Amino acid sequence: MNDEKALLIVDKIFENIFKVKNKKTLDMLLEQYAFDIKLPQLVYDYQTKKPTWTQLLHYNRYITNANMEKRDSEIGWMLPKKEVNSLDEILDIWKSIDYAATERVYNSIDVVKSDPIYRCESVYQSTNCSDGQNLVFCDSCHNCNYVLACQRSINCNFCIRTDDSNNCSNSYNVICSNKVSNSLFIQDCSNLYECIFCSHISNHRFCIANMQFEEEEYYEIKTEIKEWILNS
Repeated sequence: MNDEKALLIVDKIFENIFKVKNKKTLDMLLEQYAFDIKLPQLVYDYQTKKPTWTQLLHYNRYITNANMEKRDSEIGWMLPKKEVNSLDEILDIWKSIDYAATERVYNSIDVVKSDPIYRCESVYQSTNCSDGQNLVFCDSCHNCNYVLACQRSINCNFCIRTDDSNNCSNSYNVICSNKVSNSLFIQDCSNLYECIFCSHISNHRFCIANMQFEEEEYYEIKTEIKEWILNS
């Protein structure tokens, strides 16, 4: 996983939702779509001084999970017992082994700038995700595939900014909803297909702002709305 591959993932997401390729850089995508997501941040391994990524930002010393495991296998983390005469001495000894592990990636492949990640493949700067693939700038997404800037969502595919939602696909900006597909700007809804700017409704198709449209006129308006989103 690298910046180029992350952009290829974003390309596929954009093609599914907007039918166009993404034209933005990763920095632009981060600023526009993931501005409110708590993502892993850059820190430095205290021993090697090399950059690493963590979700634990209140520590003073860090060590990559790989380097932590390397020391564990080579010399271990136990220390020989020694005489201590004050609490300050104990605190000094504690500091010598008190490193926060970074880039905690378990049973996963092709993961960068992320922490922690479980049983995933192809992940870029994301946190607390499991059993997913092709994730970019995501937090707490599980069993998701091809998602960008999503949070606390399950079973979502080809989505951007899907928050607190389940079973969504080919959609943009979906909040607290279930079973939403091919839709834009949805809040607290379920079982929607091809809807835009809708809130608190269920079991509808071709609605805009909670108003029912004919299929042909719906798609005419959707084209204009997609252009507005992409040019914002």
